Formats: sequence, structure tokens, C-alpha cells
Amino acid sequence: MSSWSLIGKVAVLFGAFFTLAAAPNLSAQTVTVETLRQLVAAFNSHDLDRVMSFFADDCVLEMPRGRDPWGTRYVGKAEVRKGLATRFEGLPDVHYSDDEHWVFGDHAVSQWTLTGTAKDGKKIRVRGCDLLEFRNGKIIRKDSYWKIVEP
Repeated sequence: MSSWSLIGKVAVLFGAFFTLAAAPNLSAQTVTVETLRQLVAAFNSHDLDRVMSFFADDCVLEMPRGRDPWGTRYVGKAEVRKGLATRFEGLPDVHYSDDEHWVFGDHAVSQWTLTGTAKDGKKIRVRGCDLLEFRNGKIIRKDSYWKIVEP
């Protein structure tokens, strides 16, 4: 067995908590690791309609950057779409790879490497993760984090 990443260990701990907290809902689980792989594929296709098909109407997106401790928060499907559009505009060749996923009832963790080129030509390569919450198979909360890479 390969060594576990730190996020994998944290995911297992969160999983134990969420499994106990959401035990009555486990039989209704509609989210799988495959769902998360499809979400990454949608992001990599740069097809915003496809990406948004994973989100509920009352979703919330918290992006890593922003003036507040939680980054920039977008509330509602129309605002989340605008927020995600900024990702594709700011990094036109954005790509997610090296992804791993864990699902715990209606909660999930995705870990990935983001690469891309900013409009000013600067190359970006960072590790990050998303904490996701689902209702009826749709994302109601996506909270994104990534490492701060210093020059």
C-alpha cells in the first residue's frame, strides 16, 4: 500500500466524523468518487455549462483568494457561474491533475494540482483541495484552498 498524503489522512478523519454525523442519510448517498472525477473532467474541458450542471441553485462557492479570511464568496448559481468564469478568464489554460477524492455521505474532499498560465504569462503550479457539500447529488458548497507558492 502506498503512503497516504496528509490530505488523505485528514479526509479519513473527516470521513469518520461525517459518517457518524450523517449515518441516517448514508443509504441515500448519490455522490461517488466517480462524480468528483467527472467534475474535474468538466473543469478541464473549460465547459462552464457542464461545470455548472454539478451545482444546486442555492450553491455557495468560496474561492481561495480574496479580501476576507474565507477568500471570495459567491452565493447562488448565477454568482457562482460568474466566479468560476473568472478562473477560466484569469488562467485560460487552467488544468487540474494528480487528483484524489474522498466521499463521506453528503461531504467530499478533492485534492489536486492546478496548473495554468496567467494573462501576464506567469506560470502557475499549486497543490490544492476542495471541501464539498452536496444535497440530492448537487454541490451546495465548494470551499477551495491552495498552497501559497513563494518566489
